[in-house]
Amino acid sequence: MARAKATRGLCVYCGKEYTRWGMTKHLQSCPQRAEQTGQAADAGKTVPIFHLLVQDAYGGDFWLHLEMPGQTTLQELDGYLRAIWLECCGHLSAFEFDGTRYTQIIEGFDTWGNEASMDVPVAQVFAPGVQGSHEYDFGSTTELALEVVAERTGVWSGKPIALMARNAPPDLKCNVCDKAAEWICIDCMYEADEADGVDDWFFCEEHLLEHEHEDEMALPVVNSPRMGTCGYDGPAEPPY
Repeated sequence: MARAKATRGLCVYCGKEYTRWGMTKHLQSCPQRAEQTGQAADAGKTVPIFHLLVQDAYGGDFWLHLEMPGQTTLQELDGYLRAIWLECCGHLSAFEFDGTRYTQIIEGFDTWGNEASMDVPVAQVFAPGVQGSHEYDFGSTTELALEVVAERTGVWSGKPIALMARNAPPDLKCNVCDKAAEWICIDCMYEADEADGVDDWFFCEEHLLEHEHEDEMALPVVNSPRMGTCGYDGPAEPPY
């Protein structure tokens, strides 16, 4: 079944619902966010804080609005993305910004000239308008697009990354009935002719069991761009 054209999500500060780009504008003016984050300068040391939009690189159904202080490392951001969206089998991953590839540097292995360690503060990489990418698993790759939306100065406490908004699960229906899809038939997905534009590999529990492939090659429907890939069966439970 075809996916909705634009997924929506809730602002964690006020609970209002917006699309991905609507949320980008809303977060810049949300009164509740301003109230919760606008700590006085004398409350502690101020640091640069970055607003990052992360989305699946090709569809845009899955997206995150994150905020983090400049001392957060790309390694920590990678760990967060793995926890909420990606981790299945301990695959390698990498970011790319401005021609530099930030990845896990493994002792004893050669590196390319444009490779650097992920263990670098985001303040050395991020600035408003900067765009980049993230890849998880260099075989069955899940690719994400990243954009630094804004920078502010403030006091930071708590975890190194804060979730400001996340898309609600796409409205996916069973290929046979109108029930919500719970499973993906991987056999059907691999065999499908992508040119026909029909996602006919989604099934509810009942119709998966009645399907010709049954549940031999099935993965759960989850709110992640890695849905249906490798052995991915769902994100970690929040908080991340």
